[in-house]
Amino acid sequence: MSKKYDIAIVGGGIVGLATAYRLLTLKPELQIVVLEKENLAAAHQTGHNSGVIHSGLYYKPGSLKATNCINGYKMLLEFCDSNKITYDLCGKIVVATSEKELSQLDMLYERGLENGLIGILKLNESEIKEREPNCSGIAGLYVPQTGIINYTKVCDVLVEKIKNMGGEILFNFKVTKIDLRENESRVKSDNQEIVTRLVINCAGLYSDKVAEINEPNLDTRIIPFRGEYFMIKPEKQHLVKNLIYPVPDPNFPFLGVHFTRMIDGGVEAGPNAVFAFKREGYKKTDINFGDLWNSFSWPGFRKVAMKYWKTGIGEYYRSYSKSAFTKALQKLVPSIKKGDLIPAGSGVRAQACDRTGGLLDDFKIVEKPGIINILNAPSPAATSSLSIGQTVAELAIERLG
Repeated sequence: MSKKYDIAIVGGGIVGLATAYRLLTLKPELQIVVLEKENLAAAHQTGHNSGVIHSGLYYKPGSLKATNCINGYKMLLEFCDSNKITYDLCGKIVVATSEKELSQLDMLYERGLENGLIGILKLNESEIKEREPNCSGIAGLYVPQTGIINYTKVCDVLVEKIKNMGGEILFNFKVTKIDLRENESRVKSDNQEIVTRLVINCAGLYSDKVAEINEPNLDTRIIPFRGEYFMIKPEKQHLVKNLIYPVPDPNFPFLGVHFTRMIDGGVEAGPNAVFAFKREGYKKTDINFGDLWNSFSWPGFRKVAMKYWKTGIGEYYRSYSKSAFTKALQKLVPSIKKGDLIPAGSGVRAQACDRTGGLLDDFKIVEKPGIINILNAPSPAATSSLSIGQTVAELAIERLG
């Protein structure tokens, strides 16, 4: 006999766990199960990110990213305070290093104000030096709301909370089939099966594959991009006080290489953004021909490749050339040297791409009979997770009547 649940959540990253937690908070009587293909939670995007609490500076006012980041920020801090999870609102500076970046910096300032950020400051060259003595720039923004945290520890607490509230988490459950029915669906792995009234797809890097089980003509595909990091060696970590970011390219959905002080110690530099040859390809040598074909056969990806080929070549060059990576970092901190950088880990971002070549900039949640698909939830999804979870939980409860 297959065990029956009200809601099955596919994916045990921070968004899936936050959704389960918010569901159980709103409706404790619900039978909830989280299905995770690995043997632990937060194994992929959540466990490989840089641990930044985002303020909401970058996101278009009124967008799902802006709304959920700002709401999620408050909910995250309240959750951490209630559960004694360490974080540090250390603030960050965004630095313009050339005249052509000044208009984009001004746009970020106005956007920050529209998104309700309080205390955001414009900085001149000397004011940048006051906050980051080793940073070089002609103008900047100080954003006090930005912080640092360990999101894996947040997930550890969420797992404990879910279990204590009566929810279940099934590890080593890789979803291979979903038989959707109006009131009762069957979710299967190779050796297990559960029955549920509603499925919520929070599968991250595989969110499109889970959705495609019942919608073969899905208009969205996940394209994996690897972000590679260096750590600054201990004797040079004094060069960075907190967080230093460049002005982002408005045409590219990545923030550029930057410096991040870590909550557990150390300073990280990166990431770049290179197309990954495998959805969970954390090393340059990782390759999966099925994943490669899945990307190359997508007309939207081919259009992206044509549009951004110069940028892509630059990212790959920095991936294989430590000197080039160092040069990019030296725009922000000129005194950093190649020998100061120690190879560190990497993460893979699930970037959704539509058929026309659009790299989706906003979160994307699609409801279908029997299932709710979260098809695009890149950064700042970790900061936003409790708010996304609340939004999806409310949709789910309404669906269940």
